[in-house]
Amino acid sequence: QVQLVESGGSLVQPGGSLRLSCTASGFTLGRHTIGWFRQVPGKEREGVSCISPSETSTYSTDSVKGRFTISRDNAKNTVWMQMNGLKPEDTAVYYCAKLRWAYCGSRYLTSSNYDSWGQGTQVTVSS
Repeated sequence: QVQLVESGGSLVQPGGSLRLSCTASGFTLGRHTIGWFRQVPGKEREGVSCISPSETSTYSTDSVKGRFTISRDNAKNTVWMQMNGLKPEDTAVYYCAKLRWAYCGSRYLTSSNYDSWGQGTQVTVSS
């Protein structure tokens, strides 16, 4: 069965760093774009970044550009998101998800385009 499992979330101080991991099974990771999303209670799920299968295309939303970097190793069935310079407004549950296709860009970073989701990992940024 298709599974995506996030890990790496924790409580960090403002300005700190975390690396989130997304490990996939049950499908060929190298054939799909993977996206990262985040959600705060009472708010809509927000697209954060995506990466195409061969890393030809990556995209990050304006609020995290220059701070977050997405990468992947298809042989390891893993996608990472390195988060630097964390801010309190980055606090959320972070999810990885599988896109139905192999594209990446702002138009594809909407939750309706993704057909499989992980369980989420909590990131809390607080002093």
